[in-house]
Amino acid sequence: MRRPEFLKTVLYVLLFAAMVFADADKVEHDNGRISIFLQPAISFLDFGERQYFQNTVDTIYREFYSQALTESESLTVAKQDFQKVNFCFPISGGLQFQPFRDNFFSLGLSFVYDHESVVLTDRKNKSHHYEYTIQGMPLFLEYRLAIPTNLMSLTGESLFSVAVRWYWVLPGTEIYSTWGKIAAETPLYGGGFGFSIGYLITSWKGFNVFGDIGYSSIPVRSKKSFADIVPDGPTDKAKWNVGGLQLQIRVGFSLWDYPKIEQDSTASDSSKVKSKDSTKTVKGKDVKASKPTAKTADSTTAPVNTTKQTVSDTTATPADTTIKATVDTTAAPTDTTGKITDTTAVTDTTKKASIDTVPPATTPSAPSEPKKEPKKQEEKATETSTKNAGP
Repeated sequence: MRRPEFLKTVLYVLLFAAMVFADADKVEHDNGRISIFLQPAISFLDFGERQYFQNTVDTIYREFYSQALTESESLTVAKQDFQKVNFCFPISGGLQFQPFRDNFFSLGLSFVYDHESVVLTDRKNKSHHYEYTIQGMPLFLEYRLAIPTNLMSLTGESLFSVAVRWYWVLPGTEIYSTWGKIAAETPLYGGGFGFSIGYLITSWKGFNVFGDIGYSSIPVRSKKSFADIVPDGPTDKAKWNVGGLQLQIRVGFSLWDYPKIEQDSTASDSSKVKSKDSTKTVKGKDVKASKPTAKTADSTTAPVNTTKQTVSDTTATPADTTIKATVDTTAAPTDTTGKITDTTAVTDTTKKASIDTVPPATTPSAPSEPKKEPKKQEEKATETSTKNAGP
């Protein structure tokens, strides 16, 4: 018999699907209140009794070799050895119930099948097949606890979990070989245990994929001995183990879900929500802060405009007064001296007004022009007075 290849195919397909759908945005709590699951696994059985079968194969090979009469016949004699590790692909299925959040109880049935075979050739190049098969039908009750996020979490979800199991052995747990068959006893109290550490790989539209690695010990015994299934085997009652180191993928489908809580639905995007809230608050602060800045801008621009207006007005008034002064001095030459003194007084007042109102950067240039005009006016006034005083 060949190793069941379809189990390998199923396992590879599930692993590929888990990698495809493993997205941080899709990972959520396992919200299934009642779920069914299928669980393929890779297992290394803790079966130390394989040496009985290997010893028998070695004995048969030596007999074939001893029967060879010529060197060519001795070269024809060949053998294969049994695997040193019992590597198999158990598969399980069952029902899962979540009575409380992150507390899971499961009832499942596993099927363990490990077939080993070798081929020996005698001196006449004739093939001889020898094989043995370990078969197990363990029933298990499992309790799984999701580790709280405050202890271990990557995305704010309870993705990590620990599980413990208790096993019972059902009829069908046996070993059969080329030489015979022995069946295991099925005590009511069971006798096996197991534990594992799991991780919720992905959750998508009711499907939940867990990855577990753990160890199970399922010791069984029989009323018969290994001498009934292998030559030169022990005559004591047979004992063996159908458990071992396991790497398993559990694919569950929820039949009845808990109502999604806001914490569960938004826990995976907690960082995004926080960032959005923080940006909103910052924006709110920015908006509130921009309003008073606009007001202050208006209040600051208003004085600037008023100062410009006052400076322009005050600078304009001395120019007007000087123009009026020149007009008055030319119109009445007889009273020029009095008016000239008056104009100088006006210039003094304009100087004071310009110094008080105009900013320091503009004060040197503004009063320089009105200083020259009174001197010219005085010279003109003296010339006109000399002309009028002549005969």
